[in-house]
Amino acid sequence: MEHNILVIGGNGLVGKTIIRILKSRNPQVPVLVGGRKGGRTENDLKIDVTDPGTFQVISDKKISLIILSVNDQSDHILKFAIANGIDYLDITKPTPDLVRAYDLAKESTVKSRIVFSSGWMGGIVNGLLKTLAETADIREVKLFVYYSVKDLAGESSAHFMAENVAKPFIRYENNRRVPIKHFLDSEKFDFSFGIGKREAYNFDVPDLYILNQIEKVPSVSVKMTYNSKLITWLLGAFQKIKLFNILSLKERKMIFGSSGNGDQSVFEIMVKTSSGNKKLSLQSTKGQAELTALSAVLHTEELLKNSHENKIYFSHQLHQPLSLLEKLKAYESINIQSGS
Repeated sequence: MEHNILVIGGNGLVGKTIIRILKSRNPQVPVLVGGRKGGRTENDLKIDVTDPGTFQVISDKKISLIILSVNDQSDHILKFAIANGIDYLDITKPTPDLVRAYDLAKESTVKSRIVFSSGWMGGIVNGLLKTLAETADIREVKLFVYYSVKDLAGESSAHFMAENVAKPFIRYENNRRVPIKHFLDSEKFDFSFGIGKREAYNFDVPDLYILNQIEKVPSVSVKMTYNSKLITWLLGAFQKIKLFNILSLKERKMIFGSSGNGDQSVFEIMVKTSSGNKKLSLQSTKGQAELTALSAVLHTEELLKNSHENKIYFSHQLHQPLSLLEKLKAYESINIQSGS
């Protein structure tokens, strides 16, 4: 079967990185770019996710897989993919949007592969977790994230933080839903790769929902620290005095909207089982955009094999966990350590 892949949001930072990695690894596969402004070549398609009237070109170009790397809050692209039997891979959704889209897909008749890949760094945490222990034996998962304001980052994550920093979200303790807010309830954690001990604060990522509701892990939490200890402390102080509640959205976007020229991204998975604790640490020396894009490409390569039946997936469900681990280890800018 011939594959025509469309990357919607392909002119953004992560979209461009997906296209670069995908073409370098799969030069035989046609890759088209979708964006609001179109472009100069026949492979640059004018597609606005807010305007379904622009989607006809997807059918005209016989697209077999859509990679969505731009926020589609109304799920127009998801609905189009389901209605037209086109494979779909979405890397963009924060937790509330993911839950809504997943519910929409479950209520639909699905005739293609619908893949939600919005977990941390392209949805690979849940696959890597399974290299440490059988899910049924896991009592608790803690994910610790190191985020650098010097990293080359796109707008979407910063805008999500700006919009949601004053709102509570859910973590899970023994299958009990616990409402919490970002940047509270700090925990000291000794990060790998020379980062050292940092205060890490509550942070909302879709893995909270996926690990508890899909993988049935009873207790799940995620905490994040910035590369700057001062910034981390300030954000905690702002939340404690409820300053975010009175700042405008524009002011909050200014706080979270910084982006540098590049830095490392690190996350660490801590697993508690009946037989003890285990840990996996991952470093992307080229930052979060590179890792997110690589993850999307690895998911795409699984779909290109045509070995997965038509149904709804979370991206880690496409992979054999040890195979995913080895593919990540083989990438030049990824370092992985594991132990107890």
